[in-house]
Amino acid sequence: MIKSTIRFMAIRNVAFAITVVISLIGIGALFAKGLNFGLDFTGGTLIELSYEKPADLEMIKKELGQAGYPDAVVQSFGASTDVLVRMAGDDPQLGNKVADALRSVDAESKFELKRVEFVGPQVGEELRDQGGLAMLLALGGILLYLAFRFQWKFGVGAIASLIHDVVVTLGILAFFQVPFDLTVLAAVLAMIGYSLNDTIIIFDRIRENFRVLRKADLIENIDVSCTQTLLRTIATSMSTALALIALLVFGGDSLHGFALSLLVGVVVGTYSSIYISAPVLIWLKLTSEDLIPPANAAEVDERP
Repeated sequence: MIKSTIRFMAIRNVAFAITVVISLIGIGALFAKGLNFGLDFTGGTLIELSYEKPADLEMIKKELGQAGYPDAVVQSFGASTDVLVRMAGDDPQLGNKVADALRSVDAESKFELKRVEFVGPQVGEELRDQGGLAMLLALGGILLYLAFRFQWKFGVGAIASLIHDVVVTLGILAFFQVPFDLTVLAAVLAMIGYSLNDTIIIFDRIRENFRVLRKADLIENIDVSCTQTLLRTIATSMSTALALIALLVFGGDSLHGFALSLLVGVVVGTYSSIYISAPVLIWLKLTSEDLIPPANAAEVDERP
């Protein structure tokens, strides 16, 4: 083995035990607490306000809390003067009540109530079902792609890694009761793509090293491959994490769930690319022969 190689697989059993514990905690949180579905999935009221001056979203959020609506979600909508308020409830007069409450807290605020819409729970249920279907289709497409691009054992390793990422990320969201809305669902789907990209890079290096390191066994091949891609993995993960931390700190409530979910996904995805997908290849006993296409029987010389 190359002296500078990090022996990642030497602790694969310990890492697997940690993975099982974390995954069980995540599954337990999902069953015990469940996801804290937002208005996109449970239904509620959308209220659009148009201010004369650029709106201060944090101030509006604080004013709504003082007026008795602490769970309202406030976000910018198009121009800086347009504000979208989302909250639970189906009261037809809720828009007027919110407008009156804001004016009572701050009499100097000048805005116009442009529209009030109610999102029914049936629409939310359809969105939830379609989101789950989109995730399953994404996983199925990934399995087919990797089976075609590499070999079916690589596909199994990638799917095991992605299922781990989804379970752990959703478990953390359920444990801390982070509101789960369409932006968080988008973050989970983006996390699947991010983790898969990291896994494919390691898989591609493993396949190349089967040709370069002809005398190395599979464990040594994986250690060398992970070491060779480590700097690239760290650079990508750190740059992505820094951008997400900036969104988490300065993005406001509307991007908080998205940034937090994707940040958790980046950390979990980086870990699983090494300690989930690669050990699966060991358990499935991947060999160099698995990557060699079978000979065509028609091309065999049948001369006596």
